[in-house]
Amino acid sequence: MKKLLFHLDTDPMPSVFDTVVAHDGGADHVHGYGGVTPENCVPLVAGTIFTRGDKKFSAIFVSGSNMQAGERLFEAIKKQFFGDFRVSIMLDSNGSNTTAAAMVAQMAKARPLAGKRAVVLAGTGPVGQRAGVMMAREGAEVILTSRKLDRAEVACEAMNKAFGVKLMPMAVSDEDSTARALAGAHLVLATGAAGVQLLPEKLWRDHPTLEMLSDANATPPLGFEGIKAKDKGENRHGKLVFGALGVGNLKLALHRACIGKLFEASNQVFDATEIYAIAKTMA
Repeated sequence: MKKLLFHLDTDPMPSVFDTVVAHDGGADHVHGYGGVTPENCVPLVAGTIFTRGDKKFSAIFVSGSNMQAGERLFEAIKKQFFGDFRVSIMLDSNGSNTTAAAMVAQMAKARPLAGKRAVVLAGTGPVGQRAGVMMAREGAEVILTSRKLDRAEVACEAMNKAFGVKLMPMAVSDEDSTARALAGAHLVLATGAAGVQLLPEKLWRDHPTLEMLSDANATPPLGFEGIKAKDKGENRHGKLVFGALGVGNLKLALHRACIGKLFEASNQVFDATEIYAIAKTMA
């Protein structure tokens, strides 16, 4: 029986990137739908769960550039499942779950995160929020930063409520506030917009407590000055550094692996927690 993946995207056009990775992950056919919402997804889900007898050969992948829209769609889809009428489902809007999982799994593989102080610069986006959750569950003390404190507070409250963790907000808008945020920190992640430098080399090069840095930005200038996009655990100034392309190889492998696992059973749900668990086995 063919493995069918129904790709439900909250953006007007389904992502080509996600379609390619889905095929590489083992789906025989990928059927993409754009502009999917909690309101119009009902017939799409019904068509998926009410047809085949062996439902493990059908699965749903939710994506799109807006994580909040993806979360709402994800929940709406799950509410339509009942009894044996369900298929496996995965959420990875904007690649946030797989990217965050790859970043944190690499660091956790290199050194224990429990008891460490971690700072996520520009952390109110979906990657930063999810990475913060994953580090907190590893036992790290996590600070999420934003240029505006109220945005950091909203993001932390949302993650704390959704995942039962305790992330702390902080406003960071210049070099002085960045230096204050990094005081006593052991880990720092950059999860801001592409092409925006968040941390000059002078602030981390001789930092007395920093141990590891991981950057999600592959577009010059990188989030961290003084590292390379291909860095994958290189030692720079006594710190282990991971660039976006060094993270990206694991992210892509993880994405493909999760797609493949969707077809192993019909009752699986892959969100941040489940995706991170798989990432840890691959790092």
